[in-house]
Amino acid sequence: MKIEVWSDFACPFCYIGKRRLEEALEQFPERDQVEVEFRSFELDPNAPKNSDDSLHEMLAKKYGTSVEQAKAMNNNVSEMANTVGLTYNLDQAVPTNTFTAHRLAQYAKTQGKEKEMVERLFKAYFTEGKHLSDHNTLLQLAAEVGLKLEDVKAVLESDEFTNEVHSNEIEAQQLGVTGVPFFVINRKYGISGAQPLEVFTQTLEKVWQEEQ
Repeated sequence: MKIEVWSDFACPFCYIGKRRLEEALEQFPERDQVEVEFRSFELDPNAPKNSDDSLHEMLAKKYGTSVEQAKAMNNNVSEMANTVGLTYNLDQAVPTNTFTAHRLAQYAKTQGKEKEMVERLFKAYFTEGKHLSDHNTLLQLAAEVGLKLEDVKAVLESDEFTNEVHSNEIEAQQLGVTGVPFFVINRKYGISGAQPLEVFTQTLEKVWQEEQ
């Protein structure tokens, strides 16, 4: 069974959805037969690399609300993250463009480190307030998951893996994906959003039974 997960590193529901899928897989008897693959998706491809706005201020502008309302929305998301064992420090989150982080994740895939790199990037953004467009930050994160620094540096300073990111996004469009997280199981079933755990467990069981 193959599960493709379209995600963005600045999407709070993507990290939560990732955890729920992982939880469902832990309970799934045939988990050894399941391959999970990360797919790139930028919620805001035009986002600046550097912004003077906090995440609360950015959301307030995006949705036309007050900063207080945006903060309340973020607090709700943080509480949801807590329920799956994640700690969100959204006061410290640094709004940025995630394209370079996606290129890094695509490179990590070629080195057999996709799972570790994706997890590290999510944690860096939501828990640690790291700047995901900053090359030094990305180098540090890549080193932590065991990637070779000189190779990562070469990737970051080039436009390598641009095509891979864009082809993932074109594929998402073709599948009708308009938001993330989006989970595609065996190219037959789609799960949109950070659904409750039972949605994942039921879908895994259903697809597995059908494939037998």
